[in-house]
Amino acid sequence: MATSRVTYLGNLRTENVHLKSDDHYITDAPVDNQGKGEAFSPTDTVATGLANCMLTTMGIKARDLEVDLTGSVADVTKVMAANPRRISRIEITMKLPSNVSEKNKKILEHTARTCPVEYSLHPDIEREVSFQWIQ
Repeated sequence: MATSRVTYLGNLRTENVHLKSDDHYITDAPVDNQGKGEAFSPTDTVATGLANCMLTTMGIKARDLEVDLTGSVADVTKVMAANPRRISRIEITMKLPSNVSEKNKKILEHTARTCPVEYSLHPDIEREVSFQWIQ
């Protein structure tokens, strides 16, 4: 069974439906590539997906460790390159609760750096991930 359905709506916009949940989102081409930039671009969703995956896998491991990561934030910056146009770098700054033991911080950071999206991205995409245990 398919995971999602993508429909081209015209004007460089797509509608995306998660078939199991019927959740929807749209994408627009970015302003620097002939679009309106009124929503996530397809490459934004890739970069953001890395942070989603990191926080999700950290959440699974945190639950096992009896650590609460609720309210943690990941700020994502995507950098594009030309010829061919592609994602060249993803920068992620994680802001996490400070009341986590040093041992669990190391476990959780390793979990983030080994999430499935991390392993799925092309190795030429640079990644810079910082963990700020400050909340």
